[in-house]
Amino acid sequence: MKKKHLLAFAVAAAAATGAFAQANDTIAKVKAGGKVVMGTRESSAPLAYTLGNNQFVGYHVELCQRILKSIFPGVPVEYVAVTSANRIPLVQNGTVDIECGSTTNNEARQKDVAFGLTTYVTEVRTAVKVGSPVKSVADLNGKTVATTTGTTSVALLRKNKRAQGITFNEVYGKDHADSFLLLESGRADAFVMDDNILAGLIAGSSNPKGFKIVGETLNVEPIAVMIRKDDPKFKAAVDDYIRKAFKDGEIKLLYKKWFLDPIPPKNVAVNLPMGSVLTELSKNPNDKPAEAFNK
Repeated sequence: MKKKHLLAFAVAAAAATGAFAQANDTIAKVKAGGKVVMGTRESSAPLAYTLGNNQFVGYHVELCQRILKSIFPGVPVEYVAVTSANRIPLVQNGTVDIECGSTTNNEARQKDVAFGLTTYVTEVRTAVKVGSPVKSVADLNGKTVATTTGTTSVALLRKNKRAQGITFNEVYGKDHADSFLLLESGRADAFVMDDNILAGLIAGSSNPKGFKIVGETLNVEPIAVMIRKDDPKFKAAVDDYIRKAFKDGEIKLLYKKWFLDPIPPKNVAVNLPMGSVLTELSKNPNDKPAEAFNK
């Protein structure tokens, strides 16, 4: 009997060890499960957004589709909509294998997750209605500022030197579309967020000419796909694809498709040319956090 119990214990321990190993080995997990799970956003155009009916599109969505097809040929992709608040926990606990949205790589997040090579660089700025008196950070004094739960935008605004001595009210949307609605409906005077997200929301709004992006750059932020920490094999595979995509001009073409050409659902162009920082990064890609860009 004792031998049987020992054998059962050994089998259970081996199974548990295997499951634990797979938790930090995405390639093994995907092979065992027969699917790869992509976490993505519903309203982060043009990086990642939904057209409805579980159809996700965007610059980072398409790039990740190509990455996953290269690493896991023939393996189906399952899509999970994530938010600013739950994206990191869902990567950590293995619910999603790769997050392809609009996530900033910074030092605090690197303690919990890992990032691929930077594939987009954004500037945090402010969107207002045309005709608004807000033209700079100083003009936000006494105003109501919207941002999205789980993002760093208002914290960056408060740290900005030009914001010293001003007071403003904060309101939060559950996602970027909800935050933009706060501005659109007049419940907020300004919406502070990444410029690409602001531009995408404005382009997809019912009145694209009714909004504008103003003010100083609050922060330069490297945006990257997010993966589990301590999984060097998967990170190397993701980075190898991205490095080659930069070298071959594939990312440049993807950028044109999603940032310069008309995009669905309204076939309106975001019109954000590739910035100098990302252009320079394309020559020598890296995965440095935001702090390294803002010294």
